[in-house]
Amino acid sequence: MKNKIRAGALISGGGTNLQAIIDACSKGTIDAEIVFTGSDNKDAAGLKRAEKAGIETFAVDYKSIINQYRKNPGELPLPHDFNIEEIKAKQTLIPEKAGNEKIEFFLKSRAGAEKALLDEILPYNIDLLILAGFMRTLTPYFIDKINTDKNHHKIMNIHPALLPAFPGTDGYGDTFRYGCKVGGCTVHFIDYGEDSGPIIGQRAFQIEDDDTMETIRKKGLELEWQLYPECIQKFAEKLIQQKNETIVKQ
Repeated sequence: MKNKIRAGALISGGGTNLQAIIDACSKGTIDAEIVFTGSDNKDAAGLKRAEKAGIETFAVDYKSIINQYRKNPGELPLPHDFNIEEIKAKQTLIPEKAGNEKIEFFLKSRAGAEKALLDEILPYNIDLLILAGFMRTLTPYFIDKINTDKNHHKIMNIHPALLPAFPGTDGYGDTFRYGCKVGGCTVHFIDYGEDSGPIIGQRAFQIEDDDTMETIRKKGLELEWQLYPECIQKFAEKLIQQKNETIVKQ
């Protein structure tokens, strides 16, 4: 029997990609075990999918933590190992022109939520963290706690566009509104920027004249459900050699 990697998943919503991964694990097409599924939303339907598959679940209430910081910053203690200057120097999510106050609010308001996530995640000792529709941007504080080896990425994400085109939260919508004739999805590793990490795999589809936003999204999701498990299996088989932020597919 092949050794299986230990993987955790984070979701925010329905968890259709999570389901595709769970199914692939059950069929043996991925040499992986999903040991937990976490969410920033306790009502996320994807948590029910995980529970049905016998996977442990948890939720961290990002919204209330961020709101608490917004109302009373002094009442939300920052993690003892949170170094704002070090994290500011690494992050590229918010441009410097936005101003120091906005950058610090973003990083500090998420520190408590990310610490709560890490308290749940780290005891599992996972090999890979899978973002399967997790709609929260991760800061360098969180990323560095998972990627303990700077040359070895351990956080994987799927994006609804052919990166580097259309980063952000609405890839299929941006693709449609721009008038592209080809759309697609991308699996990539997470780095300090917005959807800017090394690309692992991509799938593309044709956009026809009669396609709508809904049909484009449907085409994309069907490809996502195929692509994500394939990329996880590449990771499990160590077919991706990572060196200095560059991916070499062996």
